[in-house]
Amino acid sequence: MHATVIENLIEKFEQLPGIGRKSAERIAFHILEHMSKEDAVSMSNIITEAKEKITLCSVCQNLTDTSPCKICSSPKRDNSVICVVESPEDVSAIEATNEFNGLYHVLHGSLSPMDGITPDDIKINELLLRLSDGTVKEVIMATNPTVNGTATAVYISKLLAPFDVKVTRIAHGIPIGSDLEYADKITLIKALEGRQTM
Repeated sequence: MHATVIENLIEKFEQLPGIGRKSAERIAFHILEHMSKEDAVSMSNIITEAKEKITLCSVCQNLTDTSPCKICSSPKRDNSVICVVESPEDVSAIEATNEFNGLYHVLHGSLSPMDGITPDDIKINELLLRLSDGTVKEVIMATNPTVNGTATAVYISKLLAPFDVKVTRIAHGIPIGSDLEYADKITLIKALEGRQTM
């Protein structure tokens, strides 16, 4: 239906997470109809530059253009606490709260035997190396509350047993502003397990 070049553009946008066929078409046509050639070239150059310059932090494995990254090199951060997350997006989400002042460790995935993702495929060994000097006192497991995320947290916590560190898990439960009647059974169970003294 579309010219081959337009169809190729739509297919590329469809490969992005959360972008379906209709959204991909809207983006493609917006670029073609409303974006100047200079702006399109500029966008293309920025994507290329990001792919060339962004690398993994030598300490926390987060995406960065300097190594160590700004978080790892900040003297204001508490280097005795490491929050372990699955992706760079998780770092952004936690940073947006302005409540956590420790360091991070990005695994770049979670264990998934069904998909062939083993401990060697994610950044677990790099985490263990960070604990060797005794500076870290607590490791917060902030992996997603999915089967794979939970399995990853349990696996890593067992690996951390020989180290002199406290291993904690982020709480799971009822979202703020929601009603109990709409919560699923597992969420309610986790909320009850994670109850706190008032």
